[in-house]
Amino acid sequence: MQQATVLSGKRNANWGDRIFAGLATTSGVFVLVLLGAIIIGLAVGGAPAFRAFGAFFLVDAEWDPVQELFGALVPVYGTIVTSILALVIAVPLAFGIAFYLTELAPGWLRRPVGTAVELLAAVPSIIYGMWGFFVIVPIMAKVVQPWAIDTLGEVPLIGFLFAGPPFGTGILTAALILAVMIIPFIAATMRDVFETVPPVYKESAYGLGCTTWEVMRSIVIPYTRASVVGGIMLGLGRALGETMAVTFVIGNTNRISTSLFGPGNTIASIVALEFPESEADSLKMSSLLALGFILFVISFIVLAISRMLLRPRTKA
Repeated sequence: MQQATVLSGKRNANWGDRIFAGLATTSGVFVLVLLGAIIIGLAVGGAPAFRAFGAFFLVDAEWDPVQELFGALVPVYGTIVTSILALVIAVPLAFGIAFYLTELAPGWLRRPVGTAVELLAAVPSIIYGMWGFFVIVPIMAKVVQPWAIDTLGEVPLIGFLFAGPPFGTGILTAALILAVMIIPFIAATMRDVFETVPPVYKESAYGLGCTTWEVMRSIVIPYTRASVVGGIMLGLGRALGETMAVTFVIGNTNRISTSLFGPGNTIASIVALEFPESEADSLKMSSLLALGFILFVISFIVLAISRMLLRPRTKA
C-alpha cells in the first residue's frame, strides 16, 4: 500500500513537471512568434517604400509628403546621435549613484535615495517631455547655449558643435532629457549587481590595503562587468525608442545640423508626428513602417555588439 502511494506521488510529480515544462516552452515559443510577427509586419508594411526608393531610402535626407519623397537619413542620424550623447551623459552619473549607494552612503540614507531613483523610472515619458519643454528649454536658451556659443563656439576643431542661434531646443537638449530618463534604469541595475559581489572579495581587498575606489575598480567592476554592460544596453534601448519626451524638445526639423544646438528628428518622434496624418496604404505610411523596421534593425545591431563585448576572451 505504501509503495503504491509512493508510485502515485511520483506519477503526479512527473505530470506536474511535464505541464510546467510545456507552459515554459509555450511561453518561450510565444515570444519568438510575437517577435517574428512584429518583424514581418514592419518589413511587409515598409516594402513599398523600399521598392520605391531602394537603398537611397537610407541615405536620402529628403522628407517631402507633398511630392511623396521620403528618406530615412535625418531621423536615423538623430536617433543615433541623441542616444549616444544620452549614454555619454547618463553612464557616469548612474555609476556615481550606484557607487555611492553601495559603498559610501550611510545605511539610513541608502533606502530613501534608492527609492527615489526607482521612482524616476516610473515617471511617464510625456511628463519628462513637458518638464523639458517648460524648464530645461528656457534654461538652455537663456543660460547654457549663449555661454557655450560665446566660449566653446570659438574653439578650433570643435567650435562648429556649439554654433547657431540659442533656441533652447535641439539635439543636445533631447539628449539631456533622454539621459535623465535612462539614469534610473542604469543606476538601479548597477546598484543591484554591485550588491551581488561576495563580501569576502571586498574584505580581502580592504585587508590588503586597497582604497574604496581600488576595490571598486579591481574587484567589483570586473566581477559584474557583464551585468553592468547589460544595464547600459537596457538604457540605450530605452533611449533609442523614446518618443514623446524627445518630440517636445528636439525641434522636429527634418535636416541634419552639425551643431548640437540645431534642431532635428528621431525615428520615434517623426513616426509620432506623421503617423496620425498618414493614410492607410499610402507611400508615407509605408515609409513610416520602414523607419520602424530600421529602428528594429538598429536595436538588433546594438544587442549584437553588446553580446560581442560580453564574449569571454580566450588567451592565445
